[in-house]
Order: sequence, then structure tokens, then C-alpha cells
Amino acid sequence: MIRKCLFPAAGYGTRFLPATKSMPKEMLPVVDKPLIQYGVEEAMEAGMNNIGIVTGRGKRALADHFDVSYELEHQISGTSKEGLLKDIRRILNECTFSYTRQREMKGLGHAILTGETLIGREPFGVVLADDLCVGTGSGVLAQMARIYEKYRCCVVAIEEVPHEEVHKYGVIAGSELEDGVFLVSKMVEKPDPEEAPSNLAIIGRYILTPDIFDVIRNTPPGRNGEIQITDALQTQATKNMVLAYRFKGQRFDCGSVEGFVAATNFFFERWKDAHA
Repeated sequence: MIRKCLFPAAGYGTRFLPATKSMPKEMLPVVDKPLIQYGVEEAMEAGMNNIGIVTGRGKRALADHFDVSYELEHQISGTSKEGLLKDIRRILNECTFSYTRQREMKGLGHAILTGETLIGREPFGVVLADDLCVGTGSGVLAQMARIYEKYRCCVVAIEEVPHEEVHKYGVIAGSELEDGVFLVSKMVEKPDPEEAPSNLAIIGRYILTPDIFDVIRNTPPGRNGEIQITDALQTQATKNMVLAYRFKGQRFDCGSVEGFVAATNFFFERWKDAHA
């Protein structure tokens, strides 16, 4: 059982300015929950109840959200509003939260390395909260945990994207081991479409083994001068097995305005059904 999940959450969210000028992008609400709460609930479903969050300056709202607000609780105690806190109370009862700060924005690989102090020497999940995923049958991270249990190696989530959009993602090439599970032979960060090895794009869900920290430490800056997790996993793939899993479900890119609006519409329909 994988017990820990890391949330890199130090980014500035510049695509949502001015909304994210003083509010973390991970706290943007999709209907009635902030993005990061959806991710934490997905991690919990996968059995990962030890939550580590890599934060940065101006991100105190994240820690405040996953804490008790005594004034608010007192104010709504005994009213019809009290039930609205049911989900967050369950999270606080079942999870532990720890935090560390990423002082410089030097790429996702660097953010994950910053979280080493929260993870230690055990396998762990990684969730990028602005990729909001809805699994079919079970959550995406729970699906990936089952792949890890079988193969005991790093697993990245992938989905097919239009070929003209591969330059936005890390892209894999590999051979299919079983339905939807690929043995990775090559990973490229944000390739030009004509140089992309496939249209299978890595999205913001990972299960990593603890040796990835040493690999990241020895990974030089890559695309945009940042330490890319894709480059570290490419090194890992040459030494050990790295798998890519085409998950069952749907992903919303809530780092973009279009994806955020699509997610809001999707979850609003669910909300309406639940409150009908």
C-alpha cells in the first residue's frame, strides 16, 4: 500500500491572473470545492492519507483550508449550513498534512525533489491539482496504484491528445504490455509536433519510487532551463522499468480557462443531480 501523496503547489498560476494574484490557483473553486480538495479526495480513495504539499510564498490559504476554523464552526453550529463542512471534516479526520516551501520555481522535477523531506524512502503518488480527473469505476490514482502493486515501478498517467497539442506535454513512446499499460522506451518534454514520438501525453498523475530523488538530483536543467521530471524519468527508464498507463476516465486541464470552465460545467451538473 502506498501511503503518501505529494502535491506540488508552489506555482504562480499566471494563466488566471488577476484572480491568482493573491489566491493560490489550487484554491480556485470548481462549484463548491477548491481544486486541491478534489485531488486530496482522489489520493484518499487510493489509500494515500499522508498528504505532503510543496508550497511557496502567498500560499497560506492551502494550510488554512486543511485545518479547523473554530470561528466558522461556532458560527454555523446547529444550522443547515453545518452539513456543508462534512467532506472537509472527513478529510481532516482521516488525513495528516505536512508542508514545505519551494523557494525557487525551477520546474516540476525540482518541486518533487523539494518534497523529499516529506516523503522519505518509500513509494509515493504525485498529483498536480490543476489536472482535475474523474475516473471511471475508481479514481485515476487508485487505478495507478493497482498497476504499481503488480509491477512495483514508476507509473505515469497518459492520455491521447491531438497531435498539434503535443508541444504542451511530456510525451512517451513505448510498447503495450497489457491493455492500456505501456513499457516506456522514450520520454520527451514538450516536443515539436513533427518530432514527437507519439500523441500519448503525460498528465498530472504519477506514482514514483524513492530512488527518483537521486535521479532528479543528477538531472541537469532541460527545457526552459528547468529541472524536468520527464528527463529524470527518461533516465529511470534506461535503468529500470517505467510504465505509462492510459487511465480510464476524463481529465480537465484546469490550468487553462477553457478546461476550468468545462470542469465547472461538468461538476455543476453533478451538483444539480445531487441536490435535486
